[in-house]
Amino acid sequence: MSAQKGQAKADRPGKQRDAFFDNAKYLAIVLVAMGHSWEPLKGDSRILEAVYTVVYTFHMPAFILISGFFSRSFDMRPDRLKRLITGVAVPYVLFETAYPLFKNLVTGSHEEISLLDPWYLTWFLVALFVWRLTTPIWKLVRWPLPLALGIAMLASVTPNIGDDLDLQRVLQFLPYFVLGLCMKPEHFRLVRRRSVRIAAVPVFAAALAIGWWAVPRMNTAWFYHRDSAQELGAPWWCGPVMTLALMGCSLLLTACFYSWVPGRKMWFTALGAGTLYGYLLHGFLVKLADYRGWFDHAWLHHPLGEITVTLLFAATVTVLCTKPVQRVFRFAMEPRMEWAFKQDAAQLARERQRTEREKVSA
Repeated sequence: MSAQKGQAKADRPGKQRDAFFDNAKYLAIVLVAMGHSWEPLKGDSRILEAVYTVVYTFHMPAFILISGFFSRSFDMRPDRLKRLITGVAVPYVLFETAYPLFKNLVTGSHEEISLLDPWYLTWFLVALFVWRLTTPIWKLVRWPLPLALGIAMLASVTPNIGDDLDLQRVLQFLPYFVLGLCMKPEHFRLVRRRSVRIAAVPVFAAALAIGWWAVPRMNTAWFYHRDSAQELGAPWWCGPVMTLALMGCSLLLTACFYSWVPGRKMWFTALGAGTLYGYLLHGFLVKLADYRGWFDHAWLHHPLGEITVTLLFAATVTVLCTKPVQRVFRFAMEPRMEWAFKQDAAQLARERQRTEREKVSA
């Protein structure tokens, strides 16, 4: 999401943003918003629930892979730690406070504020903070991906982890982030070949068919990665098996998704820089519709209503990624907060040297 924006700019000075990654982030956030709009409606349509299952198999893994890819150069340098705090930790605190206050305002309830229990969408910020903070460790160990996968498998059989900071999701989605750390630009180019784009058509068709078949037979909570096997009423050994199976399916569909993402600049490319805005802000609209009972209208539970809701949320999250919205909410998403940090002597020295070089060259 746009939490990667500052990191990407700093890591690639003087280079243009890659349109492919911005396109992928925008399309993934649209799928996220559409999936949230389907959740209250899918119980009335087996087809919609099948599509929901397929989308939930890959839309967050696709996002997390890119997050890992753009975290490859993260270290404990003060300026990068500052961006991690202002671009991830501070938005988490603000939105973790805003969501329950919003519910209290709309419903008249008395929801408590808890920074330990991520509310709705804010789990991703917790996860991104933890993943990025541990990046130096994954760059240090010899086999980072098998280690991360082992941790995810162990988490899936450990119900005692509890709900604090949504650690089940943090640990079970960890392998996708670590895989992103291990990837190189040529890996993305491999899945964007014409042969892969063609092969993606039958793969997605098969996934939809399997999803339709699995609707009455499988608990979709497996795709959320927020519970252990025991909490889902399954034998403990199902946790590691499902972790491996779901990762295989997720990576296959993620590769197919990436193969269809345009590599050239599109009308929506610039919106890829604002996906964190769309992600966090569209949650208020989903919750407002839920609190007000708008999803309960009978006509929404028919194909035309489902299509209307899908298009409405796709358009809404698109608007929320635009520059005007970014300007309005930058105080919450990307606060500067220079007052909160000590001056870094090394950084000041680099700035002085750069200023002196500019004067000489002028």
